This record gives sequence, structure tokens and C-alpha cells, in this order.
Amino acid sequence: MTQQRNSTGLGGVAAGDGLEGKIALVSAASQGLGYATALRLTAGGAHVAMFSRSVTRIAQAADRIAEATGQRPLALTGDIRIADDVRRVVAETAEAYGGLDIIVHNAGGPPAGSFEALRDEDWQQAHERNFLSAVRLVREALPHLKQGGGSIVNVVSISVKQPLGGLILSNAYRAAIVGLAKSLADELAPYGIRVNNAAPGRIATERIKELDAHQAKTQDRPLEEIERGSLQAIPLGRYGEPAEFAEAIAFLASDRASYITGATLQVDGGMVRAIQ
Repeated sequence: MTQQRNSTGLGGVAAGDGLEGKIALVSAASQGLGYATALRLTAGGAHVAMFSRSVTRIAQAADRIAEATGQRPLALTGDIRIADDVRRVVAETAEAYGGLDIIVHNAGGPPAGSFEALRDEDWQQAHERNFLSAVRLVREALPHLKQGGGSIVNVVSISVKQPLGGLILSNAYRAAIVGLAKSLADELAPYGIRVNNAAPGRIATERIKELDAHQAKTQDRPLEEIERGSLQAIPLGRYGEPAEFAEAIAFLASDRASYITGATLQVDGGMVRAIQ
């Protein structure tokens, strides 16, 4: 029976969601898109482990999900930039649940800035956080995923379809993830492992607030003007909600997307006009 939408932002989760009994690991999940994803996967019947750098925030996030769904995810602490942490959270997830079927790679966006404003350190940090973290997460999860097939979903950005001004680090490293996913989709298909990307546009999170504030400051324009301009660029006329983006992740991760691999799904209200 389909559930009615409630105050958690969850839509109707029907039987046959394609997630029941799956074991999932979601990174950077204490807030924003990662949290919304962990909530949606749990609501869909998956056994979820979620991790972030903050012991307190990840525990509180797991508590909120337990209150909303009746099931508490496994709350782990780890830094997506640190290889030993990634290795540990994957091992702890597999040990707690007896395997691993789904990994959702999510990492905080790199700082805004133009090419001339960024230093080697900025590029190196973005490389560690936004690209190498995906490589490490897949590498550690792969032995578990090979046992029965599974799904890898990367959270990228619409910058992989249309580069965004003032976000050169994101433009470069999000696109690198898409290239990695395309290669992995080919290499891992014989094991029944699918690899896809979900590309959010203007989703109402703290990250968007930070980017709007940065743009207002660098352009010496009122924040309200920046926000109005962003809304005008979106055919649906509004920012998306994290729960709406999480639906895309849940679909790509689930058995409902069993014939989809190597794809990038835009969740942007029509913001990107590119045909390809």
C-alpha cells in the first residue's frame, strides 16, 4: 500500500521499491543530499550505513531517520579524504550487515573560485575530496559488490553537462567522476555491478546558500538579486528539495534501474538546456 507524503518529505514508498533488504553505504550523510539519500534508502527497506566526519552530527542524523522510518541506520564516523577511514567504514558496514550491495559516493563540493585565484593546495584538496575519495570507496567496496552484483551511484553536479562560472574545481573534478564512472560501467558489468551518476542542479541545501553568498560578494550584488537570477534560469521556477534528489538516487541504486549503467541523470528542474 502506498504511503502518503508526510512531514519528513518522503513521498509514497510502495512495495516493490527495488531496495528491500539491500545493504547500502552513503558518505557525507549527516546533512544535505547525503542525509536525504540515507533517509530515502532506509524508507525503501534498505539496511543503511551512513558516515561523516562528525560523531555528533552523524549520530543525530541517524536518530532523525529512525524517528521518521522506524529503522535506525548504522552511524559511522570517517573522513572521505582519508584512505584508512574509507577502508574502515566499508569493513564495518559489511561486518554489521553481512555484505554490501549499494554505495553512494557523496562529498562536499570544493570551494568556489576562478582559475587565477586558486593555488596548488586547492587543487590537491579537491582531488582528494572529490575524485580520489570515489576511487578509494569503489576499490574498498568492490570485493563485496562482486559477490552478488550491486550498484554504485556518484553524486556529481550539473557542471558535468554545463560548466558553471566561478566553480572551476567542481567543473574539473565532477567531470572526472563521470569519466571514471563510464570506464567502471564497462569494467564492472561482467560482475553485475552498475555505475551511474546523479547530477543535482539548484537543490535547497546549505551548499547552494554558500555559493549564492560567494557570488553576491564577488559580484558586489545583493543576495536577493542572485537568487532571483537563479530562479529565472530554472524552467520549473523553483529550487529542488533534497528529498526530490534522493528519489533519483534511490531509483538508480535499486533493481528498478537494472538495465541502466554508465548514465548521468540530471535533477535540475530543466536548468541545463543541453541535448546531450
